[in-house]
Amino acid sequence: MNLSKYKVPSTKDIKLADYKTSEGKKEDNIDIRDYIIPPRVERLKELHLKLHAEEKKGIMVVLQAIDAAGKDEAISYIFSNLNAQGLKVTAFGEPSDEDKKRDYLRRIHDGEPDCGQIAILNRSHYEEVIATKVHNLLENEDDDIFEQRYRQINDYEKYLCENGFTVIKFFFHMSKKEQKERLLKRMKNPEKNWEFSFSDVEERKKWNQYQKAFEDMLNHTSTQHSPWYVLPADDEWHTRHIITEIMIKILEKIDPKFPKITGEDKKKLDQYIKLLENE
Repeated sequence: MNLSKYKVPSTKDIKLADYKTSEGKKEDNIDIRDYIIPPRVERLKELHLKLHAEEKKGIMVVLQAIDAAGKDEAISYIFSNLNAQGLKVTAFGEPSDEDKKRDYLRRIHDGEPDCGQIAILNRSHYEEVIATKVHNLLENEDDDIFEQRYRQINDYEKYLCENGFTVIKFFFHMSKKEQKERLLKRMKNPEKNWEFSFSDVEERKKWNQYQKAFEDMLNHTSTQHSPWYVLPADDEWHTRHIITEIMIKILEKIDPKFPKITGEDKKKLDQYIKLLENE
């Protein structure tokens, strides 16, 4: 799979409309789900276990999208298979009154990984340059505030990377038609009603504003150290496959190892093995 075509370059501006929302993979959903993803998730689990055991590096995964694009499902079908002790999932909604008293990046610190962890941010600090812009929440500010925030976010992510924490970002690029179908499915199915929020339909009215905000976000914050990947989110299982392959690639680059017991600890281990064997 050519993963580079999903990666947003850090050296030039892109048009979000040039990225596909579908690669015609819906008809392959069952094959991808049943035959392609399972062995690749096993490989991901193996690498993640080594990362967790070694406790030298960490990974922060950012999932960003418009409503119903598939973030929760990616967590359920991919990341939930990993070792629970080495996994951390944090969902960020609207800032609380307490959050609003602090700098806008403060609450994100609670979602950061420890060494040996993969931390998933379901929505993230990027809401501060998406929802804030779409809803004009900084009424008395001009566009310079967003230029400043893009720079601050890039600096924050660079700081994490320089301290051993890889930051990888996935944008779920979904068509307006696909979102309509998914929202209607939630609304019409009593077992799916709990997934639906009336605000989803209200936010849909701002579709064009969101697409512009997403495009600006991608162009200003896809960096060499913390790139964005644009996923064809209409193809749900294909998207999950892409995420899995990118995560494997990142972990293989980190190349974690199981710690080896040496010296006095190795001698003590051998003694205890003999002790148990001779019981």
